[in-house]
Amino acid sequence: MRILYFTRDYTTHDRRFLSALAQTEHLVYFLQLERRGHSLEDRPLPPQIEHIHWAGGQGPVDWRTGLRLLPELKRVIGQVKPDLVQAGPIQRSALLTALSGYKPLLSMSWGYDLLIDARRNLLWRWATRYTLRRSAVMVGDCDTIRKLAVSFGMPDERIVTFPWGIDLRHFSPQPSSPGPSTIRPPPASFTLLSTRGWEPIYGVDVIARAFVLAARKRPELRLIMLGNGSQAAQLRQIFLKGNVEERVLFPGQVSHFELPRYYRMADLYLSASHSDGTSISLLEAMACGRPALVSDIPGNLEWVQPDVNGWLFPDGDEKSLAQAILSAMEKRNRLPEMGRAARSIAEKRADWERNFQELLKAYGVALKVDSAPGV
Repeated sequence: MRILYFTRDYTTHDRRFLSALAQTEHLVYFLQLERRGHSLEDRPLPPQIEHIHWAGGQGPVDWRTGLRLLPELKRVIGQVKPDLVQAGPIQRSALLTALSGYKPLLSMSWGYDLLIDARRNLLWRWATRYTLRRSAVMVGDCDTIRKLAVSFGMPDERIVTFPWGIDLRHFSPQPSSPGPSTIRPPPASFTLLSTRGWEPIYGVDVIARAFVLAARKRPELRLIMLGNGSQAAQLRQIFLKGNVEERVLFPGQVSHFELPRYYRMADLYLSASHSDGTSISLLEAMACGRPALVSDIPGNLEWVQPDVNGWLFPDGDEKSLAQAILSAMEKRNRLPEMGRAARSIAEKRADWERNFQELLKAYGVALKVDSAPGV
């Protein structure tokens, strides 16, 4: 089967899907809608994937420039002659595919497209309904996304839900081989880890303010802040004013290869994200045997069981987060047990190799829907 994989940008998640597809018998073509600033994935496309170069993929794309690409997209589809187009996010790559009139379309939700973008205004709501009604199948990563898709008119029986999952061998409690030395907190410290981007949606400012409150009471607290983003100056100012900047480590943006080491050196994983489907970062932490302290948004509720593999705090409430951090420190003798529970849940539900098979099943559903009379 010939598959056109049409995505917004080239990210770590895209590479994971494409690497798995490269191991199948399908012929897969990669089409990138836009390029947004810094690279989101530094590894090249798998050699089995054919990169289609076109007018898109050169810079940011808004509604106006996106519509201008429509004739070019039709040309690409005519050139590739795919049996199926897999496209997402909903209001971007999938919308353009729907506007082209191509069928069958498998729309892939990226979480934020239904959690945030679909609620922006009438135009975005229209785009969401239009795309889903012209999709043979929609793929999402959690029940929260499924319910939102149904509310926008997608038939429930044409939604395939599976967590995107992670590589359980790469993300594990113990390293498969010793790695090079890296920065480490002091041995007697209690270390917190944040891996989310420094953008408002991920609530990293909430983490920063909560850390200041908790660190005033427990001097052994340390925080590792991976990544970067538009809130960099604001975060550093919070730490500076709180007089805790020397207790925060800033390794920057680390590679996929290095990431498990940071999970393993932490006592507790933190996320204050205001919106998520199934958080890949959360699954990575769980697979590395780390308990999680996360915001009580619907996506997290599907993975974190309080006092079993982590804890929840009210979304946006830094005082509650600070108190929860201090409470976790008091229960640090339970963290190894909770970490084992987290790993067990990841093994049962977040195995990428097993979960990926659901995407292949979704292809079959899309082809059947497209061939059904009256669809």
